[in-house]
Amino acid sequence: MASSSDSTTPVDDEVRRLYERYQSAETEAERREIALEMGELDGRRHAIIYERLETE
Repeated sequence: MASSSDSTTPVDDEVRRLYERYQSAETEAERREIALEMGELDGRRHAIIYERLETE
């Protein structure tokens, strides 16, 4: 069976980096900014999913 790292995508890597940044953020302002970045990324991921569903 393949390890989970074998199937990661650039988006998965970006999510991981944002999460790590969020965990190490020292201020609420930093956490808020990172959370906004996470929201933008999530929106892009959903757009891709819906686009693929429409073309099936």
